[in-house]
Amino acid sequence: QVQLVESGGGLVQAGGSLRLSCAASGRTFSSYGMSWFRQAPGKEREFVGFISWSGGRTRYADSVKGRFTISRDSAKNTVYLQMNSLKPEDTAVYYCAATTRLAVTTNPGQYGYWGQGTQVTVSS
Repeated sequence: QVQLVESGGGLVQAGGSLRLSCAASGRTFSSYGMSWFRQAPGKEREFVGFISWSGGRTRYADSVKGRFTISRDSAKNTVYLQMNSLKPEDTAVYYCAATTRLAVTTNPGQYGYWGQGTQVTVSS
């Protein structure tokens, strides 16, 4: 089992920045690929970014590419999502998730472990 706890959400003005954290506990954190997803009211959960177990591979949704950066600190069992140049359309609940798959996957169904989510609100 892996337990995931997100933090760092909040209210920010458009153009501002936030850094989300996802603290993992339980089984070997470094064995899992990690992703961030988000879900806005009335919309499906969507992929935001992925980082491989080694940190050597990342992938981003086109909507956040160049603005968001995902990273991981295995010593702290933590994954981060640095969000810059935020837009009102980035408003959502952000979730981190863990997968045992080695290949990059943007499909939420491939992730077996999820955090409880953290709210990000971007005002115009």
